[in-house]
Amino acid sequence: MRSLSYNRIAGQSVERLAALSDGIFAVAMTLLVLDLHTPAMELIHSERDLGHALLGLSPRLLIYLMSFLTLGIFWNGQQAELNSLARGDRNIAWIHIAFLAAVSLTPFSTALLAEFIHYRIALLIYWVNLVLLGGIIYAGWFYAVRAELLKETVTYEFRCAIERRILYGQSLYAFGALLCVFNTYASITFIVLMQLNFAITPRIRWLSWI
Repeated sequence: MRSLSYNRIAGQSVERLAALSDGIFAVAMTLLVLDLHTPAMELIHSERDLGHALLGLSPRLLIYLMSFLTLGIFWNGQQAELNSLARGDRNIAWIHIAFLAAVSLTPFSTALLAEFIHYRIALLIYWVNLVLLGGIIYAGWFYAVRAELLKETVTYEFRCAIERRILYGQSLYAFGALLCVFNTYASITFIVLMQLNFAITPRIRWLSWI
């Protein structure tokens, strides 16, 4: 009797993978807010002082918004992929675990950028985090297609839409990162606007190609 390889039976539960992903995304998105601190009470003596202190927090709030949108966008993207799988296997499980490792790095790259917002190196490290997120999720989709793990209801047009979304998104992230040559705030502003566009795309017909 031929023995069954462990690697052929491991990682088949798409539901467990989705549950793990939801948990890690929830923790990562919660950790983002821990970098926001209320102004020190001993420095606040008037409404004016409090207003100035809150204004000083605005860069950190912007970075928080950007990263929260980033994780929300990639959570949606991963769910679209997982919902398209008829079954899993060991390889697809490890690809998505690698993706979740990049997700768990996001609070660190976010805190680094918030602390050193004027430094290009901090922004480039944040961008590398985005590259890892996009590259690994694309690798997962590419493997799922090649390994014939998709549901029969997944059409060619659906596959193209997934691939186009990832590739366009990564191209725009790269363009946003390049703007740091001029100014890091220009890069951050562009990325935030791009993410807001992704978030409202379903409601705007002429943007639906993205």
